[in-house]
Amino acid sequence: MINKPEKPIVLAIKKIKQETENTKTFVFDYALNSKPGQFVMLWIPRVDQKPISVSRQTKTSFELTVFKIGAATQELFKMKVGDKVGISGPYGNTFDIEPKSNIILVGGGCGSAPMRFLADEAKKAKCKITFITGARSSKDVLFKKEFPGTCVVTDDGSEGFKGYTTQKLEKILVGTEQCSVPTVDIIYTCGPEIMMKKIVEICEKYKVPCEISMERYMKCGFGICGQCALDPLGICICQDGPVFSSKLAKKITEFGKYHRDKSGQKISF
Repeated sequence: MINKPEKPIVLAIKKIKQETENTKTFVFDYALNSKPGQFVMLWIPRVDQKPISVSRQTKTSFELTVFKIGAATQELFKMKVGDKVGISGPYGNTFDIEPKSNIILVGGGCGSAPMRFLADEAKKAKCKITFITGARSSKDVLFKKEFPGTCVVTDDGSEGFKGYTTQKLEKILVGTEQCSVPTVDIIYTCGPEIMMKKIVEICEKYKVPCEISMERYMKCGFGICGQCALDPLGICICQDGPVFSSKLAKKITEFGKYHRDKSGQKISF
């Protein structure tokens, strides 16, 4: 997919939902016409712009679920209903949804945001959905009320399964959990890269297709800056991603090992 550069559209914040202590959802009245997996570049005037995944969409509005980290999001969290930001996009490729398939969604932390949009569209395609959402504790869990039967996983065991989403996923695949499904057609995941790396390995072990959504530092969103290029293939997340098949992800040597900061320096996970 070739993304085209465009000027940001200035939009007022219609509504703000406090999801957790450090996570908010910002609602905008605008027909974005995005697809699950795509992102926008969110411009905060006089501060910065950042890539943010779309977490929900209707015919007339869209939502961005944002975790507070860094100067840009800290400034965004100070904003109120009616304040204005710049939005460009949608950018990137999308998750592939096969109608009436049995799917598992695994979201870690704020990675559950694009999984929510994917779940909405998968419902329309009459898919059977198992949703695993992971967080540090019960107070950090996202969207559990929106999807009945959600498999909640917390690091401290304060809610749901104590441990990692990867452990819960493997238990489901071997049929030892109540939410297990007889067959799994594909697994989708977004979240910490170490988690996604392990999920790719689990999918390979059980011979289940998998699609992941990766994140990298990004300046433009449409393939000009090269900041989000991946070793050793040179492909850019903003154009060739952010969604990758597990087959392609295994060819990306930096996947699950390191990323680069805005200066290009390698930072290990």
